[in-house]
Amino acid sequence: LSLQCLDYSSGALTGDLCEDLCVAQKLVYKHCLYYDRGKKVIQADWRGRPIILKSKKEIFSSYQHLSMLEEVETQDIPETELLLMVAVEVKNVLGLELSNNTMGPLWTRKKGPRWKAQVASMWSLLQQEEYIYFSLLQDFSKHVLRIIGSCGHFYAVEYLTAGHAWHKTLFPLENVVGPSLAGHRSRVRAIIDIALSFLDMVQHFDNDFSHRLHLCDIKPENFAIRHDLTVVAIDVDMAFFEPKMRDILEQNCTGDEDCNFFDCFSKCNLKIRKCGAQRANNNLQVICDKIFRRWFSPNLRGPLVSPPLQLQLQKAVQECAEPGYVDAAGHQRTLKSLPELYHLLRVTQRELQRAE
Repeated sequence: LSLQCLDYSSGALTGDLCEDLCVAQKLVYKHCLYYDRGKKVIQADWRGRPIILKSKKEIFSSYQHLSMLEEVETQDIPETELLLMVAVEVKNVLGLELSNNTMGPLWTRKKGPRWKAQVASMWSLLQQEEYIYFSLLQDFSKHVLRIIGSCGHFYAVEYLTAGHAWHKTLFPLENVVGPSLAGHRSRVRAIIDIALSFLDMVQHFDNDFSHRLHLCDIKPENFAIRHDLTVVAIDVDMAFFEPKMRDILEQNCTGDEDCNFFDCFSKCNLKIRKCGAQRANNNLQVICDKIFRRWFSPNLRGPLVSPPLQLQLQKAVQECAEPGYVDAAGHQRTLKSLPELYHLLRVTQRELQRAE
């Protein structure tokens, strides 16, 4: 981060966290959590609370430069022109057309000192898909990370502990609610609450935006749990709204295996040798397969929930996780799994409450 502060002191970049990072020393580096081909995820301490700093590229100058900053006095660039540039960049990244009033979270800079650095910093952030997702969705969704601020190309988000496939319960529950969750009953109750939150997230991403949001890399490491047991998507590098998803899937093929894009796949039309633009599976199916199967398997059984209900839940998860099919009307079999799982999990919740 020392290079970041050199760029800040030279006036190349700015942001609402730069002063705390580079001058007041109230934002302090702790350690690097992830580094791969320039992408950096850092744990830091900001005014006594842990936060995460993220950037897709390590150095500010690695981002595409905005040539118009050199051609004209930045103060002369009309606000409408900047908003249009933001809209074009969002369309390139997300495949979505956005109105000016929707882009408020992406363009908060105001004319004044360091105006050129503000525009350059904004442009580096707009080249990061995750930043755009988190910025646009945080006012509409409790299931994405909260953005705290930025300095140049680094942006800060809330600190949450990610899940891990090797963890017995996939998510470290003691970090979320406290050591009192060591007991089997508390652990099972928390898992049921988290499973319901996963279903809320599926319903939300499917229905609450102008286009469905597809998650193509579903694994415990890409989610975290808040203290109120809300599921949060913490890595959305492989999340795509419907228009972009269709573009990605519609490729040439010689068989169905050519139509797999990580956790999102479609079917190959052998007559025209092209993958279908419509996804053949869905978010719920993959969550049932990669997360719920681990939770609602025979080894999680115990005396807290009646055996018939445990078997019903296990069967529902198994059916939900099976590869589905899309009929002529475009309906997927797993759609009926959502209300069924909601019902069974709520019944399980009530049984656990009665047991207490």
